[in-house]
Amino acid sequence: MASTYLTSGNLSSAGNQKKWTISFWVKRAKLGVTQGILDYSVNSTNYYNFTFKSTDGLTMFNNDGGTVSYELEPSMKFRDTSGWYHIVHQYDSEQATESNRAKLWVNGVQQSSWTNENYPSQGANTKIPNSGYPINIGRQYRANTNVQYFDGSLSHFHFCDGYAYSASDFGQTDANGVWKIKTSPSVTYGTNGFFILKDGNSVTDQSGNGNNFTVGGGTLTNTEDSPSNVFNTMTDLAKSSSVNLANGSCTTIGNSNSSSGRCRSNWNLPNSGKWYFEYKMIADNQGNTYPNSGIKYNAEIFYNPENSDSTADIFVYGTYSGELIHVNNGTHITAGAPATSGDIFGWCVDMDNGAIYIHQNGTYINSGNPESGASKTGAIYSFTPSDYPNMCVVSNEYGNSETQYNFGNGYFSATAVASAGTNASGIGIFEYDVPTGYTALSTKGLNL
Repeated sequence: MASTYLTSGNLSSAGNQKKWTISFWVKRAKLGVTQGILDYSVNSTNYYNFTFKSTDGLTMFNNDGGTVSYELEPSMKFRDTSGWYHIVHQYDSEQATESNRAKLWVNGVQQSSWTNENYPSQGANTKIPNSGYPINIGRQYRANTNVQYFDGSLSHFHFCDGYAYSASDFGQTDANGVWKIKTSPSVTYGTNGFFILKDGNSVTDQSGNGNNFTVGGGTLTNTEDSPSNVFNTMTDLAKSSSVNLANGSCTTIGNSNSSSGRCRSNWNLPNSGKWYFEYKMIADNQGNTYPNSGIKYNAEIFYNPENSDSTADIFVYGTYSGELIHVNNGTHITAGAPATSGDIFGWCVDMDNGAIYIHQNGTYINSGNPESGASKTGAIYSFTPSDYPNMCVVSNEYGNSETQYNFGNGYFSATAVASAGTNASGIGIFEYDVPTGYTALSTKGLNL
């Protein structure tokens, strides 16, 4: 969602500026930079902001004529890029007890430890919701000053005008103690209230108020990744400085003409099961053999992407050489034809039988049969699964080379797959057919 934002258009009337509730689910992609979630700005000194800070904290505050009338920033940091956070903020300035005038829940837990704790005075208004200016979602605007976009995914975004709700109105704990979404909560929305991004990228208001949003800039994609089914991505937490992430951390892009940059995935492949993912490679600007992508095993929890190749325990498919390279022992396995920029590769990793199969634009190298089971027919590499634990996906970029991963979201970069293949598991959308028995690396895929 970077450089993409949603706008309500100018509100035609004021709402209840003393009582309201915000609830949304968020999956972060980029860390260490200021990113706006919600903004209502009259001018540079009169605004309301809900923002991730460059410290990876979260702040919500109201600026009234250059004076901050209230601000809350919990002590916790929001550095998990592998899953979704559920955030609920209740504002009710009519409460007699100061600490009851503004509350925050994260994943169902009410926050009580604060970096900044400045409650509003009793009966104090906020700038939101008021008439004459738009609500912006996905950027910090402040009347066209200090614009900061959000990079990641948002889902089930509620604003209840005139009503004070808690986290339990929007979520609940399941039998395993995991905080889960209520997809259709029983809440009231009030004059300027809305419910958007329900089960997809629809900006049509589901509250019944007709307070629809529009895409104010950028492209809003309809990712399969959601609070109900979380998918793997690459991670901002384990990458070198010579590679950037984009498109919800599903694209890795080189940024150096002098050194290569590595990045790993958020999740490891489980030590059992059969897993499928795809990527599209885009050639670098110097005619070198990048990008290269593959899998690493013996992945440390805190993987150091600056490790030299000789210590990496890594399988990388050399896209131009047409080889699977077992870097750790120097073995080069002739596998397929050299790649052309724009080629799509599909990886089938059979952790039950110990086999790796790769297709190039739908044709399996070595006439591989990922469904062959213990015979491992046409596998480009066979192994004993117990000897290769904790595999993760890795990329290696140089110049402006680019790898666009599709872990099941149905997109390469911001472009939807051209024609979705068959997928017996029903989990994820891929360009090519997913072999029977294989599935996407997602929370539903893990529970098949």
